[in-house]
Amino acid sequence: MKKDIHPDYRAVVFQDSSSDFKFLTKSTIKTSETIKWEDGNTYPLVKVEVSSASHPFYTGKKIFVDAAGRVEKFKKKYQK
Repeated sequence: MKKDIHPDYRAVVFQDSSSDFKFLTKSTIKTSETIKWEDGNTYPLVKVEVSSASHPFYTGKKIFVDAAGRVEKFKKKYQK
């Protein structure tokens, strides 16, 4: 493989903002936030709106996920 053309593949923590579920995996995603994990190490943090812990397909329950005012933001941006 050529050097310096591939993104950095590292351990990253993903946090579901609606259920506070967190999991550690590897990813190339870039983020500026960090979190201290259970093993005492600090990892980059990526916040997601839906994961298997909050998705109705996996939980069997309906959960309202606040889209942080996205509809209002869209209407404000494109309103004539």
